[in-house]
Amino acid sequence: MGDNGGIALDPALIVEDNAATQQRLARLLERVLGDGLRIAAAGSIAAARAHIVQQAPALALIDIGLPDGSGIELIGWLHAHHPQTATVVISAWGAEDTVLAALRAGAIGYLLKEREDAELEFALQSIRRGGSPIDPFVARRILTLLPSASVQAVHADDALTERETEILELVSRGHSNREIAEQLSLSRFTIEGYTKAIYRKLAVRSRTAAVFEAKSRGLLR
Repeated sequence: MGDNGGIALDPALIVEDNAATQQRLARLLERVLGDGLRIAAAGSIAAARAHIVQQAPALALIDIGLPDGSGIELIGWLHAHHPQTATVVISAWGAEDTVLAALRAGAIGYLLKEREDAELEFALQSIRRGGSPIDPFVARRILTLLPSASVQAVHADDALTERETEILELVSRGHSNREIAEQLSLSRFTIEGYTKAIYRKLAVRSRTAAVFEAKSRGLLR
């Protein structure tokens, strides 16, 4: 955890094959997180993995279209081998299936490169506070799609409890585990336990994916 209850995002890794975009993202990260932030850049999945083996990042900003494959593959690998790394997509691709695949792989956020610097800075500040930012355009498209999607029946053993639903509702509002713990007068470790149970029941890997899945099942408003 960082100061003031935020999430520590140092060191950071930018996985992007365009040098100008690498520089832009590094500049934005420094504005939000400070000049002393350790930032590395990789232009491919292979280069990113080689770097991560040496030093796992606290934050990884990952493009989808990389020279040697999809960034979604790297997100899934990071989630499996370094689950403590916060992975956020920043891409020009905003198709629904791509977004959902990234969230299911473990991404905690999905941002679009086309946004102004100020908008991306705001999203990065949200990550620092424990949030899971989704570009508004992307979120609107996904939420429009979900009601028409086929919804699987929820077995009794997989139904969320009242407390789990309450916690997931707070997650959907952007509250961090620490903030939820304070609101409910519970320990942060207890909230983390509830969160893991929610992930298991919804068959997801991240806070953002849990919210989308719950809304698709009609469990959240």
